[in-house]
Amino acid sequence: MSIPRVLNRKNRILLSELTKTDFKLRYQGSVLGYLWALLRPLMMFAILYIVFAKLLKIGSDIPHYPVYLLCGTTMWSFFTECTQQGIQAIVVRGDLLRKISFPKYIVVVSATLTAVINMLINISVVIIFALINGVTPSWSWLLIVPAILELYLLSLGISFLLGSINVKYRDITSIWDVVIQALFYAVPIIYPISMVATTSVTAAKIILLNPISQAVQDIRFNLITNETITTWNFLNHPIYALIPIILTIGLLIFGALVFRRKSKFFAEEV
Repeated sequence: MSIPRVLNRKNRILLSELTKTDFKLRYQGSVLGYLWALLRPLMMFAILYIVFAKLLKIGSDIPHYPVYLLCGTTMWSFFTECTQQGIQAIVVRGDLLRKISFPKYIVVVSATLTAVINMLINISVVIIFALINGVTPSWSWLLIVPAILELYLLSLGISFLLGSINVKYRDITSIWDVVIQALFYAVPIIYPISMVATTSVTAAKIILLNPISQAVQDIRFNLITNETITTWNFLNHPIYALIPIILTIGLLIFGALVFRRKSKFFAEEV
C-alpha cells in the first residue's frame, strides 16, 4: 500500500467520520453519556487508591503518589480500550466491509482513535490534579507526547495483529481479555517499580523492558516526579533502554504486514 493512498483526502475524511461515529455510538443510550469517558478511569483510580495507598500503604515513598497512580491508571485504561476496540473493529464493522470497498486499516485506526479522544480528556484531568497536588509545571511535560505516541503505536500493532486473526478465530477477544488481566499486574501501574527492585533488581529490569512499563514510567517521570525509575536511569546501558522502542516498532510493522495479507479475505470471513 503506497503512502499517497494511505494519506489521500478520501481516506482521511472516511477515517474522521468513522472515528466520530464510533465515539458517539460508544455512549449512546447511557444516562451520563460522554461523562463515562471521564468517570471510568476515575472510579478505577479511587478503588485502587483506597486499597493500595490507604489500606496497604503502598507508594508512601513516591512524591505525589495519588497523581502517580491516577496517571498510571489513565494510561492503562487507554492501552486496554485501544487494544480491545481495535481487535474487535473488523468484526464489528463487518456489514460496512461487505458493502463498501475501502482500505480496511481505516476501521482499526478509527476504533483506536476513539480511545485517543478519551485519553486526551483523561490526561487533562491528570494535569489539573497534578497542579492541585503541588506538582510544578515544566517544559518536560511536553516529553509525555512521544511516550503516549509509543503506547498508541504499540496498541495499534497489537490491534492489527490480533484483529486480523480475530476475524476467523473469535476466541482471540476472550484470550486477550485474560492476557490484559495478567498484564495489569506485570507492569508497575499500582505498585512502584522500586518495590520490585528491593527484592530483585533483575526482575525490575525485566519489567522495565516491557514497552507498556517503559512508556508509563517515562510519562510519570516527565509529568510528575523525576524520582520515577525509568529504563533510561535504571538499566545499565542506554542500548537496553531502546529495547522497548524496538519491540514497539517491530510489533507495529509485523502486525501491519499480517493485517495487510489477511485483509483480502475479511469480507468473506467476517
